[in-house]
Amino acid sequence: MARVVRFHKTGGPEVLQIDEIDVGEPGAGELRLRVHALGINRAESMFRSGMYLEEPTPPAKLGYEAAGTVEAIGAGVTGFAVGDKVSTIPGFSMTRYGVYGTQAIVPAATTVKHPSNLSWEQAAAIWMQYMTAYGGLIDVVGLAAGDAALITAASSSVGLAAIQIANAAGAVSIAATRTSAKREALLRLGAQHVIATEEQDLAAEVMRITDSKGARLAFDPIGGDGVEKLAQAAAQYGTIILYGALAPQATPFPLFTALAKGLTLRAYTLFEVVSDPERMAKGKQYVLDGLASGKLTPVIAKTFPFEQIVEAHRFMEGNTQIGKIVVTVD
Repeated sequence: MARVVRFHKTGGPEVLQIDEIDVGEPGAGELRLRVHALGINRAESMFRSGMYLEEPTPPAKLGYEAAGTVEAIGAGVTGFAVGDKVSTIPGFSMTRYGVYGTQAIVPAATTVKHPSNLSWEQAAAIWMQYMTAYGGLIDVVGLAAGDAALITAASSSVGLAAIQIANAAGAVSIAATRTSAKREALLRLGAQHVIATEEQDLAAEVMRITDSKGARLAFDPIGGDGVEKLAQAAAQYGTIILYGALAPQATPFPLFTALAKGLTLRAYTLFEVVSDPERMAKGKQYVLDGLASGKLTPVIAKTFPFEQIVEAHRFMEGNTQIGKIVVTVD
């Protein structure tokens, strides 16, 4: 029997509970993992709350990112052996799969043998953040040397990944955060510039940093009223990538600013990349190469033991972390 996190009704972190269930054997195209660490993501708290792209059917499992050891191999799977150290890419539906547990069934197509020098905690902190940022910055926009990239929610794991990827491309990374409390940490972690949006005028600061050219890309998981400020900060013919909806209010379309600048507002999730085998392969290789070179280094904010999964979700929703929250399973 495995210990698996499930929720029997939607709601806050307190609805999560650890149940003992038989996860079964892997089917065709699947692997069963002995899980050693989990990466915690905002998408999972939204799924748990009933506010995600998919609707859960309780009792529901959840979780996109696990690092563990291959324990059993389903029919038709090649390239893996029992005992391989692997991690999962979020390229599946949580209505069918969920990795929060001591064991998990996962699709082999979204499982990767990660670099052996990574700890279990680091391996669980790779794929959501780096594939999300890679897809928006490199795959969709093609960020290049000299481009200015405005990165909101910059202290999140995806925000830090975007800073690292922008820097690796030779772009100018501009981190946006609500207050100056995280300024020094963001600068230490690679941001070339930091703007505290509750203390400074975002658009004016971006224009100052870029000599009035504006940001070629704004990479934003928040939406809401702040999109108008992003449009004002954008360069002529710039792109605003909206990859989340954390704002409590609706997201308006900044029509007149967009018309004046010829802006592109682009909705995006990493599933766009991971559902396309060719784009997925390029993204996977980009991340593996970046990890090997040291240009990409996952930042872990805090770790929790498996029994404290509720506390891990509460910590995530407190929005004080800088980097990835990881849960250790053994």
